[in-house]
Parts: sequence; C-alpha cells; structure tokens
Amino acid sequence: MVAPGMESVAGARRMIRAPAPIPEYSSMSNALNIHVKYRMWTNFETIFEKSSTPSYGGPPALLVMTVDMTQPNKKTEIEADLLQLARIALSGRTQDVQVILRRFAKRYSPSLPHVSDALTALLQELPTQASPLRQADVPLPVDLDSRLHLLRVETEPVLDHEPIFAAKVTEALTQIIAERRQPQKLMRAGLDPTRAALFLGPPGVGKTMAARWLARELGRPLLILDLAAVMSSLLGRTGGNLRQVLEYAKTMDCVLLLDELDAIAKRRDDHGEIGELKRLVTVLIQQIDDWPPSGVLLAATNHPGLLDPAIWRRFELHMEFPLPDRAAITRFIEGMLAPHFAAVREWSGLLGVAFAGRSFSDIERDLSVSRRNAVLEDIPLEEQFGRLLANGAIAKSRRIEMATELVEQGLASQRKARELTGVARDTIRRRTMPAKRKTTRWPNGKDTS
Repeated sequence: MVAPGMESVAGARRMIRAPAPIPEYSSMSNALNIHVKYRMWTNFETIFEKSSTPSYGGPPALLVMTVDMTQPNKKTEIEADLLQLARIALSGRTQDVQVILRRFAKRYSPSLPHVSDALTALLQELPTQASPLRQADVPLPVDLDSRLHLLRVETEPVLDHEPIFAAKVTEALTQIIAERRQPQKLMRAGLDPTRAALFLGPPGVGKTMAARWLARELGRPLLILDLAAVMSSLLGRTGGNLRQVLEYAKTMDCVLLLDELDAIAKRRDDHGEIGELKRLVTVLIQQIDDWPPSGVLLAATNHPGLLDPAIWRRFELHMEFPLPDRAAITRFIEGMLAPHFAAVREWSGLLGVAFAGRSFSDIERDLSVSRRNAVLEDIPLEEQFGRLLANGAIAKSRRIEMATELVEQGLASQRKARELTGVARDTIRRRTMPAKRKTTRWPNGKDTS
C-alpha cells in the first residue's frame, strides 16, 4: 500500500510496514538493523529511510530506495576515504595525513570543487617547521658518531649578485615557480607540481646558485645535504643518515638540494663499487618516490654518466647548465664590477673575450683576485686588468686569438690589443687583414677573380 502523497514516486520508492516479529521503531538504528537482517542477495542494496508521512495508525513507515551497486557509489567512496583518513590520523603520521588530503582535493575537485578549494587553502595555511611557529620543535638531524649536522640550512637565502642563466634553464625554473604559485589550477586538473628536478653541467656554471635563487623566489628555506657529515665508514650508517635528512625535509615546505648526487647515486652495475653504496642508491630511490608534492627536491651532478638509470627516472625535470657564452660572461662581469668600477662598460667586453670558455666561478675568482691585488699594490684596477689579459699563463695561441677578436670586434685598436695581450702588431695585422683575392690571367688577357 502506498501512503497518501507518495503516488508520484511510487515507481522508485514504496512504503512498507515492519514484519510482525520486529518491535516498534524507536530510532533509525532499528531500521538499519532490519536492513542488515533482510539484505538482498542480488546486486542491489535496499536503503531504509524514515518517511515524512506515517502509515495508518502504526509505527513510522520506512522508505525503501533501490540503488544499483554495479554503478560507482559516491557515498561509499567518501566513507572509505574518511575511514582511511581517520586511521592515518590516529597513527600520528602528520605528513601522511597531508598526502591523503591532497589526494582528496584532487579526487573531489570535479564533483565538489568548493571542498577541493577549501582543502587546498588549508594545506597552504598549515604551519610547518619552516614557519616560526615550529622551527625549533625538531632539531636538525645529526650523525650519531660525530654529532655533526647532516644539513646546512639557509632560512632566508641571499645572493651576492643576480645569476645569469641560459634561456632554457630560465624557462624551466620559471615553470617551477609558476606551478608552486598556482597549485589550485593544477589540482583541479588532477595534476601535481614538479616535485624533483636534476641539475646537470660542469662545475661552476650556477647549479647551486640556481637552487638558492629558486628558494629565495619561493620564499622557502634552502636545505643542503652535507656529504662530509652524511658519509660514514660504518656499515649501514650512511644510508641511515640519508634517510634522516630526507625524512626531516619531508616535514617542511622547503627546497632540498642534494649536491654532488653522483657520490651517493652511482650505477649499481659498477662492479668496482662496494655493496654499501649500492644499498644507498636503493634507499635514495625509495625516499624520492615518497617525496611529497609540497616540497621541492633538487639534485646536482657534474658527472651525469655515473648516475644509476633508476635515479634518472625519479626526477621529472632535467636541466642542462652549459658553460656561459660571451654575452652571458659580459653581463656577469658587469653585474660583479658595477658597484666597484666606474669603467666597467669599457672593460666588460674586453674581459668577456679573455674569459671565453670559462665558468662563472672561475671568472668570479679571477676578478676578485685582481681587485685584491689592485687594492694591496695601490694601482688602478685598469692596470691590474691589463695584467690579467697579458697573463703569461695563457697559451700564446689563445692570446693571439684574443688579440685578433679584440680588433675584429672593434673593442680595441691594434696597438691597444698589443699592449693588453703582448702579441706583436705584425701578427695581429696579418690575422685581421682581409684575404687578398686570387687573380687568374687567361690567355686572352682578361683577369678573373
């Protein structure tokens, strides 16, 4: 029998009375008990609800709604997710709770966008060890034997001068920053920001400076792995130290730099390596796989060919840092000398030619040495730079090349180039003179060239 007012939904819901043996319905729990006792053995589930219209003179009637359980049940998914979240929260694993909440934000973004946005906002506002509220709660990890800190921490990274990056490197770093500043857009699309990036290139080309610059732009502390403290002579201790560092960094919104990665991630098929280093690679792989999207993991190496292939695959982004070209060297010199040297523009081009093929760190070192010598000897900086260009340690062939380029590019006259490089003017003249056209005289008396 269908109660009055329920005719319009009679096809989907029907009113029933409880069987006689069942006592009066004093609460919804009794109705749910009925559901358990009389569960159907088909692929349908019967859900009981209280009706707003009681049956005639009897206990409250129940609505029976049939739901096809072969289709995805959103309510069941949410219940399972809540149970999983409660289980992890009760275990006290704060980091895992954050990971689960990020997954929820992505999963429910299409169906519950307001909930997804709220979860994302809460995760961004969450106080971390990087904030003053918790910075002193957990001490830095240390080696158990030496008691040395395993990390060097730069809470607010500072740069002496702005770095000069190649175009592709600038593009990749800018992408990382954009992803971190707009996480909600990525989350709505079911995506995570770039978690790990690998810096490749020769020494002194700006890999460590790039990590420092990225941390400064993101407003996060920079943590740098101290290899001297991490490496231990005791079996298994190095892996434990590395695990400590990564577990500590996972709890922070930080930028972690693993410098000289090839020292701890060498190829495992190298028969010359001991088993301890091979186990270290396994530890590192597991830790990188578990790295949370909230942090930025960077690694740098001068010897990419030594890295284990599995390590390569763990880094989503690979950045090649080349040796600077002449334009980059000139800009770098101007940035370094501008506060201290009035004639920097006149000399930056000359020095750019002299330092061609050198790394940023080499150039910075030589410029600093020149400035110190000029101060100690009380001579103009121009004179000291002239000595630098005429340095006898530079091969003669290279000095001839420098003098030729100085003249051809209009940076100096032949006389000035001779004074700066010590190369004879006749040599410079022969190198810079336009080639004579070859003339051929034919029997008919005509010349062709």
